[in-house]
Amino acid sequence: MAKRGNSIIKGIEIDEVIKLLNRAYADEWLAYYQYYIEEKVVTGIMSKSAVTELAEHAADELRHADMVANRIMQLGGTPLLNPKDWFTHTNCGYEEPKNFDVLAILDDAIKGEQCAISTYSNIAEITRDKDIVTYDIVSQILADEVEHEEDLQALYDDINDFVDQVKSTIKG
Repeated sequence: MAKRGNSIIKGIEIDEVIKLLNRAYADEWLAYYQYYIEEKVVTGIMSKSAVTELAEHAADELRHADMVANRIMQLGGTPLLNPKDWFTHTNCGYEEPKNFDVLAILDDAIKGEQCAISTYSNIAEITRDKDIVTYDIVSQILADEVEHEEDLQALYDDINDFVDQVKSTIKG
């Protein structure tokens, strides 16, 4: 634990920051697995584009888990050690994909990103002006999560537009 580094934290208990970060850590691992498994099972029109996007996002979620774990350690805490704990500490939860259609997969992924945006916005608000290092880390992750939502929504919209064009061509 960095004693001098932790001395800059003001107005918030370090244990509370560690608790918030461990919940985010659980979310990141579950998000990583969600993207990983969805990349494997997704089917349908333009699914190859979705596979590329999901693989990139999986890698980002794993990188986020690493960033959060490192910060927990800097604060003198321990990241959740048992994957079972991810399910009891998560903010966003995890539901296995039941419908492998590309639009259903993208819709689930968008909802996950929206939850992540809410989670990191909350942590940023709590740590702003109190723990600048954690604030900086969660701000970086938040920017990634916003970009993820935009990427997924754009792909979802592109697929829907394509399907609508095909339908109108068939009717026409």
